[in-house]
Amino acid sequence: MKAIIVEDSRLARNELRELLKPHKHINLVAEAENCEQAIALISKEQPDLIFLDINLPDGSGFDILEQLDTIPQIIFTTAYDEYAIQAFDVNALDYLLKPIHSEKLKRAVNKVLSDTSPVASSDQETYLNTDNKIFIKDGERCWLIELGRIRYFENCGNHAQVFFDNDKAFIYKSLVKVEQRLNPETFFRVNRQQIINLNFIKDIQPWVNNGLLITMTDGKEVEVARRPASRLREMLSF
Repeated sequence: MKAIIVEDSRLARNELRELLKPHKHINLVAEAENCEQAIALISKEQPDLIFLDINLPDGSGFDILEQLDTIPQIIFTTAYDEYAIQAFDVNALDYLLKPIHSEKLKRAVNKVLSDTSPVASSDQETYLNTDNKIFIKDGERCWLIELGRIRYFENCGNHAQVFFDNDKAFIYKSLVKVEQRLNPETFFRVNRQQIINLNFIKDIQPWVNNGLLITMTDGKEVEVARRPASRLREMLSF
């Protein structure tokens, strides 16, 4: 697993590098000491994981995330606890306070591994059926619902948000992982951010550049770019 450390303190970078040595599956490919370096290195290396400090000389770790097209797994490493809520708003896997303890780092790394561990190949037999019931727990709330009741999934950093009935909740898997369990004949990836349930489409209209504009039954509008729009036309045509 490719990882990058973003940390302005050379001492802190050295300490984290030493703590990561027992974790042979973590391959540190680069280190950055400010936002500008980090954005360039992330674009070049395409890491799976970033150990991200928050306070940097030319901005913050959150500024970096806002400029990324795709956000890898994030473990925040910081001396300040007041950013914890904001960190989990961008779906960080963990939030480690300095000085970082080896056991806490181990637990954080294990979270990454559990989220990125190989899953079964996406052959037809691995797909969930629309009448399969799935368990969703978000904070203190829990649901057991049929998959077919879900209108759409949306990308939220390292996790996905699911919309069903009058509720919405987080699923602590990436949208890519979720997509691998969904039957594409029912759940269609319309863009990088959304997967929709075709049974909840209310209206489809032409959109810019040969795309489509879909209106869902709850009134939500979803833009479909040219390539997925072409596939969707084929799927829905006679």
